[in-house]
Amino acid sequence: MPMKYLEGSSVKELIEKFKDKKEQKKIIMLIVSLFFSAIVYNLFLLPVNLVTGGAGGIATITNYVYDIDPALMILLISLTCALLSFMYLGPRVTAVTLFASILYPAFVELTEPLTTIVQIDYSDMFIITIFAGVLNGIANGLMYKTGYNNGGLPVISQILEKYYKIPIAKTSAIMNTAVVLIGGVFFGWTNVMYAIILIYLNTIIINKVLLGISNNKAFYIITSEEARIKDYIIKTLGHSVTVFDVKGGFLNKKHKVVLTVVPTREYYKVTEGIKTIDKDAFFVVTDSYEVVGGK
Repeated sequence: MPMKYLEGSSVKELIEKFKDKKEQKKIIMLIVSLFFSAIVYNLFLLPVNLVTGGAGGIATITNYVYDIDPALMILLISLTCALLSFMYLGPRVTAVTLFASILYPAFVELTEPLTTIVQIDYSDMFIITIFAGVLNGIANGLMYKTGYNNGGLPVISQILEKYYKIPIAKTSAIMNTAVVLIGGVFFGWTNVMYAIILIYLNTIIINKVLLGISNNKAFYIITSEEARIKDYIIKTLGHSVTVFDVKGGFLNKKHKVVLTVVPTREYYKVTEGIKTIDKDAFFVVTDSYEVVGGK
């Protein structure tokens, strides 16, 4: 695999990119998220040796086993991955990765004294896990909204995806699982269970930050009573509908689909209305995170 070197045109494109105000806002959000993430690491994860994967998880293990400063270990891992990123992913991808790779461990070092300033009772691991999962999810969600990452192990996943077509989600899961299990060897399997709870909460909160909280439900209704259901939604509930033609994949039979988006609080009104009008109706309900336009 050839090494890619920084070209003049790439530098120029990169500078122009960061002159854009939207891009500048993303960088500011990235900085805030990295700072917030460093606080969570020092206040909630490191003191109880909670290993959730990534460079931070490896740093927690090496801090316990070899007494290596966590910020230093995160920096070494991140810079190594940034070098790999430059070699195999190119300068454009590496620019922000390198920025985050230096900034995050710097924030970890900067926020380390907070453990002596903020007094937290670490005896209740469940509460610690809940708070860490929620706060870490917020930090990571803000970071992912920028389209960037904090460097480290995700770079390896990107390289494997680019050159060997291995899905990023798969390699990330394998690497993080390995780190968590190694943590279990040193800190006990109870810690692994808490780590799983934290990772689950982290994922939920990330999705909420990225997508927002769904206040609406979208109904896709296939019914032989199209006119009556349409009339019920428009006249009784006061919502608009869209009707379009579809064809079943099994019998190739044509159907009408009634689409409507309603507030979540009216979910049961719609479902009960559909069942009353047509007990054989087939309908699918999904979360609707954003509705734009329409009357």
